[in-house]
Amino acid sequence: MIKKLLLVLLCAAGVSAHAALDPAQVRQLAAEDSADKVAAIRQLTQTADPDAVRVLQAMADDALYVARDKALIISGEQAFDAATGAAVDMPAEPEAVTVNNRLRGELANALAALKLFDADAAVRRASAQALQASADAGMAPLLARALERETDAGIKALLVVAHAQATLGDADPAVRLAAVKALADTASPAVKSMLLPLTDKAGEADDKVRYAAIEAVKAIDGRLAVAENLGRVFSGLSLGSILLLAALGLAITYGVMGVINMAHGELLMVGAYATYGVQSLFRAYAPGLIDWYLPAAIPVAFFTAAAVGVVMERTVIRWLYGRTLETLLATWGISLVLIQAARVAFGAQNVEVANPGWMSGGIEVMPNLLLPWNRIIIVGFAMFVLFLVWVLMNRTRLGMFVRAVTQNRPMAGCVGVHTARIDTMAFALGAGIAGLGGVALSQISNVGPDMGQGYIVDSFMVVVVGGVGQLAGAVWAALGLGIFSKLLEGWAGAVIAKITVLVAIIVFIQKRPQGIFALKGRFVE
Repeated sequence: MIKKLLLVLLCAAGVSAHAALDPAQVRQLAAEDSADKVAAIRQLTQTADPDAVRVLQAMADDALYVARDKALIISGEQAFDAATGAAVDMPAEPEAVTVNNRLRGELANALAALKLFDADAAVRRASAQALQASADAGMAPLLARALERETDAGIKALLVVAHAQATLGDADPAVRLAAVKALADTASPAVKSMLLPLTDKAGEADDKVRYAAIEAVKAIDGRLAVAENLGRVFSGLSLGSILLLAALGLAITYGVMGVINMAHGELLMVGAYATYGVQSLFRAYAPGLIDWYLPAAIPVAFFTAAAVGVVMERTVIRWLYGRTLETLLATWGISLVLIQAARVAFGAQNVEVANPGWMSGGIEVMPNLLLPWNRIIIVGFAMFVLFLVWVLMNRTRLGMFVRAVTQNRPMAGCVGVHTARIDTMAFALGAGIAGLGGVALSQISNVGPDMGQGYIVDSFMVVVVGGVGQLAGAVWAALGLGIFSKLLEGWAGAVIAKITVLVAIIVFIQKRPQGIFALKGRFVE
């Protein structure tokens, strides 16, 4: 219905504008041979006449017919002369113009080219972007005309690239040379692929053009390498953000109680499954609000993981303080219990946690560099959680007690700090922060019973390198470890990168066992 209304409006606009398309040219669109139809499409495109859009759009929408040797546009019960746009009597048996896949591709390119002359800058920009990968030699004259008329600098830059692509096969070496030089300023893998055949004598006979193509490919390779490295750095930041959320809680619990909690990774898993549960509730009872399940999952994940942490601390860990090996074995056993509980409750297979609509897509910084919204938001979320933890630790009574117990437990107890209660609250806080890490992790990774196993070792590395109980150290260590790992993975592969990181951390700990930032206090050991 909408398409029919648009066709009527387009035809009416054609009448008001007194269209003057060549009837013979329009009639050729109904030729028997597809080659003749392609030629007619290209001829109409070269006119750059707004009324050509009306005719070609009708053909693309299967609304172009032929009757009594005249091309017609039929919409519902109305018929219009395709050349003039004037209303005509409905013919008895109109014959539809056949449009195959080849013609549909030609029509898409032609309509995109004609929209370069639209009054709306947004339409022209979209058209220029669409032509980046499809401009051919036949479009070169039209692109040159559009380039002369264009006033928007951003659209003009897109047209320069499209026109250069269209003239790469020109017979004149000077034209080809100008095209190569124009394309040398891009950073597109597709453009590089177009230039590669021109870098040898088989593809380009002219020496100047060939040398220019070689230089252009080198320049594009440099920009692609920069974009790839920037992408790795951003991936490292997002990985570091997850490690930071995991390590913040571990830094608090390990710093306060000296507990090596091997079940800390499973607290991330608890937070991720809590997110899945909230998503399931929204799908069942509030499907219209499904895009907002994630904000609702944040407090649920925090308090669920915190509750699990309190149970762990009260039932097992409290009785093992000061016994490092027993605590390590006990928490490893707890991790196995939590994994098996997740398998019983949710199954052994991964469950689906979908990104909300507002986290889909990304920001295209360069042709081969897209920053996904889900990772951008995760980095921002991690920084926000870090800020809240900093406020809690430095501006509240609880934070003061936690810092006091971390630095000198016996003295804190002597001045009235209830150290056992602080242990429980600190463990609940650390577990809750890990639950928030699970919320973030659910948006970029599979949610399954074993998902926390891959983060526990890295989390401990962050705590040890950053310095026990030091938030600033955790930040630097987490982000540094994430970026360093991703850069190494791009150059040497994941296995070699992991080994290199571990070796570097071992060497670092030997040289500076207290970490990046050491605790300050008279009782620090």
